[in-house]
Amino acid sequence: MDGVASMLSISVTAGLIALVVALAAASGLGLVMRRRAGRFRPSAETLTADDLGGPLGRQATLVQFSTAFCAPCRPTRQILTQVAGMVDGVSHVEVDAAARLDLVRRLRINSTPTVLVLGPDGAVAKRAVGVPRQADVVAALGSVIRPAAQAEAE
Repeated sequence: MDGVASMLSISVTAGLIALVVALAAASGLGLVMRRRAGRFRPSAETLTADDLGGPLGRQATLVQFSTAFCAPCRPTRQILTQVAGMVDGVSHVEVDAAARLDLVRRLRINSTPTVLVLGPDGAVAKRAVGVPRQADVVAALGSVIRPAAQAEAE
């Protein structure tokens, strides 16, 4: 009986160790994904008014890819609408990802909300997945919008 008890003890210990390792790995991956959510990164695509179904903003365009049942899309829409209202020449366009699968595939949109910051020429300057902070959206626009003095000089 002692041999069976010691083998059972070893297999329980090994199972507990495997469980702790799996939980640690999942927690680490979750922290990395959470840290990257809503952060803007550079991109190299270009979109046109035909792609978006409407005109581009004079200075920049905030493009939001959403779906009907996306809970984080609602606060993202509010943030982008507020920022577009604060900055002259910036428009906010929301694209239904389910209706525009061609665009979703071309841009490799894997989840919603995904936010793209386009320059006046439609070039994607920044890209974020998840709900961005308002300050991050403004900072991303700052990399696209030319200051008024520079625009007047040209």
